[in-house]
Amino acid sequence: MDLIEGRNPLIEALKAGRPVSKILLDSNIKRHGAVERILTLSKSRGVSVEFVDRQIIEKQSSTGSSQGVIAFAEVKKFVDLGELIDISLAKPDKPLYLLLDGIEDPHNLGAILRTAEATGVHGVVIRERRAAGITPAAVKASAGAVEYVDISRVANISQAVVTLKKKGIWVTGIDMDGQTDYRSVDFKLPSAIVIGGEGQGLSELVRRRCDWVASIPMRGKIVSLNASVAAAVVMYEALRQRDGSLRR
Repeated sequence: MDLIEGRNPLIEALKAGRPVSKILLDSNIKRHGAVERILTLSKSRGVSVEFVDRQIIEKQSSTGSSQGVIAFAEVKKFVDLGELIDISLAKPDKPLYLLLDGIEDPHNLGAILRTAEATGVHGVVIRERRAAGITPAAVKASAGAVEYVDISRVANISQAVVTLKKKGIWVTGIDMDGQTDYRSVDFKLPSAIVIGGEGQGLSELVRRRCDWVASIPMRGKIVSLNASVAAAVVMYEALRQRDGSLRR
């Protein structure tokens, strides 16, 4: 089972129809706002709700910020990369993927998933090993967006790049040493954006297999951005290019 901690992540899990076996609520929690929404949704879906001492919830919590809410849910299902591509190609707009080459911080992963959902990314590809997984911390940081984003977990990001390129996807790696300005990349094409891990950036093999390696211009003294911020900047540029109603 997956643990879902926090009010908004649980609301989104219930709205999205993820099977939830039981919900624990702090017996002293105020039953209005988000909590009232949880109670309404759980009742409509026949999910058991138990009011317990806060200490019981905190013993179960792995994030340390449960907001007095924790749920036991079916494990988040991953999508095979081939299936992810098929689903995407069936959509009316051109494919847009995000590949994460070793993001290790679950809070960064959650924030990236939240932006990916907001910008209409078709799917996110993560590494199986030496990378953050869909943990309670990542789910909470995503504010429930994890329920709506197709996620594929692969053994090798560089091989995933090769697979995508064979399907006609143009792959852009984002790295501080990239020679191309990310704004000059044509994201209106079928595209995949690759974000490297915190500190290490893109692995060398992934870098070599990208069609372009682009950078985000920096004017200040700090020479790099947090991985989730860099991902957000590029995803919104892709959205801007694809949506004529948005302006710089």
